[in-house]
Amino acid sequence: MPRAIRDGVSIYYERDDGDGTPVVFVQGLGYGRWMWRWQREAVADEYGVIAPDNRGTGRSDAGLPPIVPRLPGKLRTPLILKLAGYSIGGLAADLEAVLDDAGIYDAHVVGASMGGMIAQRYALEYSRAKTLTLLCTSHGGPDAVPVPEETQEQIFDVPSGASERETLRHRMRPAFNERFTNRNPHLMDRIIEWRLEQDASDPAREAQTAAVLNFDVSDRLDGIRVPTLVLHGTNDRVVPVENGELLAEKIADARLELVEGGSHCFFIEDADRVNEALLSFLADHE
Repeated sequence: MPRAIRDGVSIYYERDDGDGTPVVFVQGLGYGRWMWRWQREAVADEYGVIAPDNRGTGRSDAGLPPIVPRLPGKLRTPLILKLAGYSIGGLAADLEAVLDDAGIYDAHVVGASMGGMIAQRYALEYSRAKTLTLLCTSHGGPDAVPVPEETQEQIFDVPSGASERETLRHRMRPAFNERFTNRNPHLMDRIIEWRLEQDASDPAREAQTAAVLNFDVSDRLDGIRVPTLVLHGTNDRVVPVENGELLAEKIADARLELVEGGSHCFFIEDADRVNEALLSFLADHE
């Protein structure tokens, strides 16, 4: 099992070798490697793949002070958000450690949601990104369009007495279109099981939340000098589509493709459309 070490924290990653420039898939907040299974299958015939677990997710260590995860949630959450959270810069440094460990010197970096934030910071501060693909993400800061209040309530106000599975199902409803979840109950059940197996623990998810809340590269995007594909669903109820439009405006060599009616997890719901756009973009820059 390949692992990179940064600041004493072990970061796990999967590696599939291929002929083309490796594609690096960077996960969203709390999500495990399962979220990219559709895109990994799509690129597997032509490209290598690097799929790290973000710090605190899956098989990667959390790197939090030992006492913090043991605290009750009401004490732990504000402590992590104010003092012990991660940073997007730190998560980008973890990614650099992974690519260095893997001996990768050029990579197509693909990030969704928080993973898109990590990808932006990575491209700004390190030299291995050949292209960027940014899905359902934001540049952060005061100009970004915030997560809608009703979505925040859905994510954080979990019904009293809910089981772990019920909590996961409740929190991820805004990330999918209701029509999709109603038509694919067995897939949604599978996703719950994947999440239970691979997602971040509650303390690590809170530490990742702190990284997202403090992220802002809105005044640095002119420093991104690699070809960039911005993909966004027009019905994203977590990171509104205006954020994708802002990214495409501010990154010099960026192309915006909107998926009509696409949700936050449009890379799952509209996997064929997303995969087609991704493969076309990668082929243009091989």
